[in-house]
Amino acid sequence: MDFSTALIHIKAGDRVTRAGWNGAGMWVFLVPGSTITVAAGRPLGQAAPELVGQAVEYRPHIDMRTADGQIVPWAPTQSDVLADDWRLVLDLGGEL
Repeated sequence: MDFSTALIHIKAGDRVTRAGWNGAGMWVFLVPGSTITVAAGRPLGQAAPELVGQAVEYRPHIDMRTADGQIVPWAPTQSDVLADDWRLVLDLGGEL
């Protein structure tokens, strides 16, 4: 599928991957927005201590599961946007 179709799936809560990505087990997914209260011992409170105790809007965004199982923020490259090798991820291990 193309990226525009993949984006529809991402927005619907599905996980998608590309056949052209080198690492096994890589996929992207939508992290929904939420309101959080910044806590001192949490990463956001450590990075921005002036926000501790404040409620902040955590905006929706897309993250990636990397080949080594880590989660990182993700933005598509031009190659990703123009690719036609997007696929749905069924479960943690399988692809459609």
